Amino acid sequence: MDVSERFAELVTRPEPEIRLDEGAFLIAAHARPGLDVSAECTRLDGVAADVARAGASDFAGLARGLFGGPSPYVGNTDDYGDPANSYLDAVLDRRLGIPITLSVLMVEVGRRIDVPVVGVGMPGHFLARDARDPASFCDPFDGGALLDPEGCAARFAEVTGGRTPFDPGFLDPVGPRAILSRMLANLEQTFLVRERRHAVWAARLELSVPGLAPGRRRTLAMLLGTLGRHTEAAAELEALATSGHPAGGPELQRLATGLRARSN
Repeated sequence: MDVSERFAELVTRPEPEIRLDEGAFLIAAHARPGLDVSAECTRLDGVAADVARAGASDFAGLARGLFGGPSPYVGNTDDYGDPANSYLDAVLDRRLGIPITLSVLMVEVGRRIDVPVVGVGMPGHFLARDARDPASFCDPFDGGALLDPEGCAARFAEVTGGRTPFDPGFLDPVGPRAILSRMLANLEQTFLVRERRHAVWAARLELSVPGLAPGRRRTLAMLLGTLGRHTEAAAELEALATSGHPAGGPELQRLATGLRARSN
């Protein structure tokens, strides 16, 4: 089974059985051929052991253990769009990441030391939340800053420029499927700017995630079309056309027909 098939199999499991660390490393393996996913998961065991030895036993201690101290994991403010920021093995290597990968690190290290953490998919800025205290949050990208809900709302205003009203629902936890989908969406945007050809595998992987909103599937299909994968894109649109997509079957079928014509 190749890494794409392994990823597709993983994300079709029941949500509680989806290993977030494994999914993140499988994404990285597409850009870093030969990456040993099992060895990388074991490497995370070592990170967790180090954090536990440093005395982390609760949410705040976990944040300090990862994002404080002499060798912290930090946000890459110099090159936020570097694709390596989205590869969890590279985050471990360089101790650099973006909000979502640093949050994944916190979730997975926390799981290993019995400090449960959940991801929070706030628009524009990913956060981590104490699974035992729904009013306690962490911004791993900002040195592991601890936040309350009001602090999260203020952070949202900063990243959106105050143009979008804050919804408390933005602080709801999200599961592994949503996190992996968002990691892939980040990569697609990065690749479109830096390495367009790699956006193909990222879009394919995201399309393998069950439960994607129909509008998102349409967007990904059209992305594949713009990247020259006309037949794949047409097949996705045709599947949507028969699934009751709100855009309407005839319109999607028309788009698919146009893409198939371009493939001839």
